[in-house]
Amino acid sequence: MELSDLQVFQAVAAERSFSRAAAKLHRTQPAVSQTIRRLETELKERLFDRSSKNGRLTEAGVVLLDYAERLTRLQSEAHLAVRELQELRRGRVVIGVNEAAVQVLLPIVDRFRDAHPGAQVEMRRVHSRQIPGEVLNRSLDFGFVTFEPAERGLVSVSLGVDELVMLVRPGHPLSKRRHITMKEFGKQTVIAHNDYSPRREGVLRLFEEKHAPINIQISLASLDGIKRAVEMGLGVALLPRRCALAELARKQLVAVRVPQLGMPRELRLVYRKAGELSHASEAFLRAAQAHVDGSKT
Repeated sequence: MELSDLQVFQAVAAERSFSRAAAKLHRTQPAVSQTIRRLETELKERLFDRSSKNGRLTEAGVVLLDYAERLTRLQSEAHLAVRELQELRRGRVVIGVNEAAVQVLLPIVDRFRDAHPGAQVEMRRVHSRQIPGEVLNRSLDFGFVTFEPAERGLVSVSLGVDELVMLVRPGHPLSKRRHITMKEFGKQTVIAHNDYSPRREGVLRLFEEKHAPINIQISLASLDGIKRAVEMGLGVALLPRRCALAELARKQLVAVRVPQLGMPRELRLVYRKAGELSHASEAFLRAAQAHVDGSKT
């Protein structure tokens, strides 16, 4: 049963006449009659009462008309939904991130949503090493990583370079220093993240290799919790600078460099080759590139 045949049936039912339906559809009357016969043969039921002069529907015709109207509405809704996706009124972008990435990506999300307020953005917590595979299998549209992915079929855009810095509250004895040594940092009361990360392990390995102490007294499960604890004066933290941009701008925290522990990393947004991107993903990529270009000026 073809939708086009059902639309011919609807026209005949609405016009109560094969000839008037043919004229409305710009088809010949024999072609319209043949379509109705084809439907009746397939359904093994008469759809119109041939003895009636006003083209009255049979019981089967009434039932089929209800379904035909529903299918026609669904077709219109489907076309509209696709157009809305093309116009980004209902587009969706899914990004794989770690906790620190959210702060980096929010300005891009803000730019994207300004241009396309109806589009949706979802950030999912995904382990960095799993992100390239998740992007390739289309579970994610984008992924935030600090390495160049080796997987074929992926490309990336650099969002800049970030480094670890010591965060302290204003008024802390070291808050006026531009940089301190690794040894000075090790003497502070350190608030650390208790989740595994290559950078965290790298910092601990450096202290171990130099046989230097590090005074970790508080471990928390979230970056926001760590920053709040630093603001309260419970200790200092070694975190990526970009995850505290808002607090630094509001002067709630101060960043002090520790060159030996900086571990600079290039921040990358990875995605499938441009030809495989959805309309929403292409728009998000443009927003990311515009953000990078704006940061260079």
